[in-house]
Amino acid sequence: MYRQLPPEKVVALCTGSQGEPRAALARIADESHPEITFTRGDRVIFSSRTIPGNEKPVNRIINGLVRQGIEVVTDRNELVHVSGHPRQAELEDMYRWVRPQIAVPVHGEALHLHEHAKLVRRLGVKQVIECQDGDLVRLAPGRAEVIDEVPSARLYKDGRVLVEAEARTVPERRRLAFAGVISVALVVTTEGELAADPELRLSGIPERDAEGKPMAEVAYAAVVDTFRSLPRPHRRDADALAQSLGRAVRATLAAHWDKKPICHVHVLTV
Repeated sequence: MYRQLPPEKVVALCTGSQGEPRAALARIADESHPEITFTRGDRVIFSSRTIPGNEKPVNRIINGLVRQGIEVVTDRNELVHVSGHPRQAELEDMYRWVRPQIAVPVHGEALHLHEHAKLVRRLGVKQVIECQDGDLVRLAPGRAEVIDEVPSARLYKDGRVLVEAEARTVPERRRLAFAGVISVALVVTTEGELAADPELRLSGIPERDAEGKPMAEVAYAAVVDTFRSLPRPHRRDADALAQSLGRAVRATLAAHWDKKPICHVHVLTV
């Protein structure tokens, strides 16, 4: 239907005014939307204001639209801002019309919820519940109140698995993306000597440092020099040896690169 209508008869209401990467407007801006395309001379109006912190993704969308020859109108050049948040007087009107017996302020931070509750009490609502994420509220029978707490957290969909935002998966992924990873494997005899040359694998790390020296050689030297500097009993303790080598490799790479990669050390004793 959209494609069959003349352009001058179409107004498209699109998600993505805050730069959300999978929203319709972002996909239109990078020309990846399967159904909707804009053409030179079309006009896009952002009736929202950019939430602090979203400036880069929003500007990315605007720049993508402008490159397509589309006119972009925002509150920076026209009086087009429309808020979805009511003002206090509008809330007062709503409560006077509805005249609820119970009010449970939601949406916003603790300060917003508290101020909302103060307003509702001033308007004469008898039961006002100030609750937080995870609070279980009983509205009836009897007096409305918080009666329990249930687990609550932000979840990420990681492939087919749901993980909590606090899980180590997310920060570890960020560290991997920022500084890469080094895997070190070495075989140590029961006498605390190397049975063979250590093997290293570098992923996501520059091939050479600022002076042109291969990073693999820098890391290898750190492993061998640190191993030789350790007392023999320390070498025979696989866990202690792995910790010492890992610290040494990360410190050495930081001196040459100013970043500390994740370092996995695997010690096999024979």
